[in-house]
Amino acid sequence: MSGLHHRHLAVSPDWLALYYRRPLEITHGEGRHVWDADGNRYLDFFGGILTTMTAHALPEVTKAVSEQAGRIIHSSTLYLNRPMVELAERIATLSGIPEARVFFTTSGTEANDTALLLATTYRRSNQILAMRNSYHGRSFSAVSITGNNAWSPTSLSPLQTLYVHGGVRNRGPYAHLGDGEFIAACVADLEDLLGHTRSPAALIAEPIQGVGGFTSPPDGLYAAFREVLNRHGILWISDEVQTGWGRSGEHFWGWQAHGRNGPPDILTFAKGIGNGMSVGGVVARADVMNCLDANSISTFGGSPVTMAAGLANLSYLLEHDLQGNARRVGGLLIERLRAIGATSECVREVRGRGLMIGIELVKPGTGEANPEAAAAVLEAAREGGLLIGKGGGHDTSVLRIAPPLSLSIPEAEEGAEILAEALRSVR
Repeated sequence: MSGLHHRHLAVSPDWLALYYRRPLEITHGEGRHVWDADGNRYLDFFGGILTTMTAHALPEVTKAVSEQAGRIIHSSTLYLNRPMVELAERIATLSGIPEARVFFTTSGTEANDTALLLATTYRRSNQILAMRNSYHGRSFSAVSITGNNAWSPTSLSPLQTLYVHGGVRNRGPYAHLGDGEFIAACVADLEDLLGHTRSPAALIAEPIQGVGGFTSPPDGLYAAFREVLNRHGILWISDEVQTGWGRSGEHFWGWQAHGRNGPPDILTFAKGIGNGMSVGGVVARADVMNCLDANSISTFGGSPVTMAAGLANLSYLLEHDLQGNARRVGGLLIERLRAIGATSECVREVRGRGLMIGIELVKPGTGEANPEAAAAVLEAAREGGLLIGKGGGHDTSVLRIAPPLSLSIPEAEEGAEILAEALRSVR
């Protein structure tokens, strides 16, 4: 055990997880690569949990942060803040929500917490619809709507949560159905559920479930849900903390795959917008955002430094069409990984869109989750010079692949080859 690891254990909670048998200290990064304290270089296919979205040490972002820090680092939302207003204007327009208002937070957890506050206040209801296998953060309220017991340490809650079918396409009672039948069955389940309860405040859903293993429903499910929700006056919250900013390649926001009946009432974001800086936020229709009748501010949300980073990062992402790059390079990568998966008895499915890809591992000859194999592949990939993540529903048996959106084709090929070798090593 390294000295730093020993010190970490002495002062950190037991539940603060670390990857790898020999935990890694990352000291610096550049582009799509990072280096550890021993000088080893790694291709980064996880980006600090989908947060380093553009590139490590992106000059445009580091310059913006440095220049802003040289002027003023902090003032709070009690004062006018030019970078915050400018970023809010851009996000409001990009969100697709009419008459949009934007409130900045410091994380996705806090963004979802704020969305729940808005929805329950607006609707005067503490009931929330959430998806099975979901994850929405680590605060008391966010944990209480998380449909993944590996990330939900308590059943105590300020909310009453009702879980809906549909977030996982290829497991569960409707997995055998075609896409249209699957959507119809999930809608029927939602209709039935609403017949047995008081009217909920909102449905919160990740268009692609992140911690749940990059699972998603067929396109159009949430549009079909929206027809039911609208009849009951129930709001739709789209959790875009992991799917936002073009990561799926096909769409800028995950909700757009389900946009037949318009945008969500509330949209939450975080992670990639700051490219590593602590930025989150909520976008909502003005009447929803303005429903609070008490004072509220954010001490650190909308910090001049983080807003400068967000502005520079968003500009780079749009000007260099990183959504298009995610679609092109991600499409090649997922096909390469599917070819590799077809040769492994441990691989049940390779799924995803753009640069948001999951490899689900099972015990050979069964559909049973194989978290031991996932842990072993994680270790083997690290030994080969590649960092990836893991997740999944009932068991952590899905490899999560989410590189910075500037990933090149040679880097995608290199990462795929390291993964192929890692999968071969755990047969």
